[in-house]
Amino acid sequence: MLNISKIQHFSVGDGEGIRTTVFFKGCNLRCPWCHNPENLSGEPVSLHYRATNKTEVLGQLLSAEELLPELLEDKAFFDESNGGVTFSGGEAMLQAARLVPLARTLRENGVSLLVDTAGCVPYALFQELNPFVTGYLFDFKTSDAQKYSEIGGDLSRVVDNLRRLREDRMTVFIRIPLIPGFNTSPQATHAICECLRELSTKHVDLLPFHRLGSAKYEAMGLDYPYRAQHPLTKEELGEIEAIYKTYFSVKIER
Repeated sequence: MLNISKIQHFSVGDGEGIRTTVFFKGCNLRCPWCHNPENLSGEPVSLHYRATNKTEVLGQLLSAEELLPELLEDKAFFDESNGGVTFSGGEAMLQAARLVPLARTLRENGVSLLVDTAGCVPYALFQELNPFVTGYLFDFKTSDAQKYSEIGGDLSRVVDNLRRLREDRMTVFIRIPLIPGFNTSPQATHAICECLRELSTKHVDLLPFHRLGSAKYEAMGLDYPYRAQHPLTKEELGEIEAIYKTYFSVKIER
């Protein structure tokens, strides 16, 4: 059984074309800026929105057979837009072994499959899915090992996984969340670029910090550590982008 929180149709920010995104529950990182806090735990969670007095419970166990019809219903849109299905989270790779039957069936039906991951899992889990996926949306958060450990990650594992994915000729889209105070200083930016260049990276997608998940924290009765953090200004973002462009081709996800 697969542990999911929701399915989002007509998603346009989770890979190329029109996509259906499946959000899986459970994550082994604890990024304080996370905009999907409902997926940190593998347990069902209740969100109560005071403005509308509505309560939403997220978390259910579904089989691949139960999920498949909904994932295939938009195939015509996938084919026309070069889109497909994206597995996101949380950390979808934590359920890799259980995802194989669904991923295999999607491939047999000619559906592109991307997996959004932070890469902090054993490479054996990637090997489970590699034969069936189109590629990975790989979040690279920092080249500072200490900062990775502070959010529950392991830089050496992330780097090794990226290297092995390249060796296995998998398509990898590097995405860098731009988090003020965490990885946006010139020094941190250059260090990330140097690290990724050594991993044969040619292109990166930059994901500027936003506070769109703040309502979820409130609905869950949680404190949002980045509640008072302002997004990057246009000038700050331009300076960061300029550094990345000296190393790679760059796209900013807005």
